[in-house]
Amino acid sequence: MQTNFSSSYSVLMSIYKKENPAFLIQALDSMLNQTVSPAEIVMVKDGPLTHELEDVLQDYDFLHPGLFNFVSYEKNHGLGYALRQGILACSNEIVARMDTDDIARPDRMEKQLAAIDSGLDMVGSDVIEFVTTPNEPVAATDLPKGIDAIRSYSKRRNPFRHPPMTFRKSKVMEAGNYSSDFLYFEDWDLFNRMLACGCKADNLKEPLVAMRVSGDFYARRGGSQYLKYAKAFKRAQVERGYFTKCDYICSYLPHAVVCLMPNSVRALIYRFVLRRS
Repeated sequence: MQTNFSSSYSVLMSIYKKENPAFLIQALDSMLNQTVSPAEIVMVKDGPLTHELEDVLQDYDFLHPGLFNFVSYEKNHGLGYALRQGILACSNEIVARMDTDDIARPDRMEKQLAAIDSGLDMVGSDVIEFVTTPNEPVAATDLPKGIDAIRSYSKRRNPFRHPPMTFRKSKVMEAGNYSSDFLYFEDWDLFNRMLACGCKADNLKEPLVAMRVSGDFYARRGGSQYLKYAKAFKRAQVERGYFTKCDYICSYLPHAVVCLMPNSVRALIYRFVLRRS
């Protein structure tokens, strides 16, 4: 049943050559089958794609004329740059983020648009994580609810998951848009800047998106290189005045410990401590 909301919305997605065409189909279908349909899907091609991925996008563009807005450039620049260009291309005030390998619940946008209409500038939700099927989740989040809890949590960890975020484009632009300065932390960086600008925010308790986690998902969140990026991001938060020095220490030290653990141990920490199993 289609519900009337005050604003149409754009879906913002970014894709690069290593992504799986079958997963892309599932992600697109989940957004096309929303109880409140998108007015636009902005798809940023972050560098050249495989023929298989291009075929999928061409098929969907043919089946849904006028819905897709493709942004492309010749070289892969990473997620922060891609989403920065994508936000600029969105023609609606309300923008819904989505990854090209995740699956949204059919009522995701109905619930998030209602939250935006109630006065929020940005709204996320809990998620479940899965490897093979959303019917067999391996973990779930329990994110902070309410603006006070979110602001407090944001000084230690990212208070939102990126794929289920929906926000006002004008507020993203007011905060300076996405940045490519902090690899792996593009979303947390933006969200903290939006909170610092006074954005009204919340997380919905329901898991509105199922996030796919691969075998190396937790491995990518460790190692000295990842820790270097984490340190640079968190030091920048101090320089901007968003973190105090105490916030920095309380956020960085536990992060460093988890980063330097063996991959197998880190996976257990994420699933049974940092998420709800």
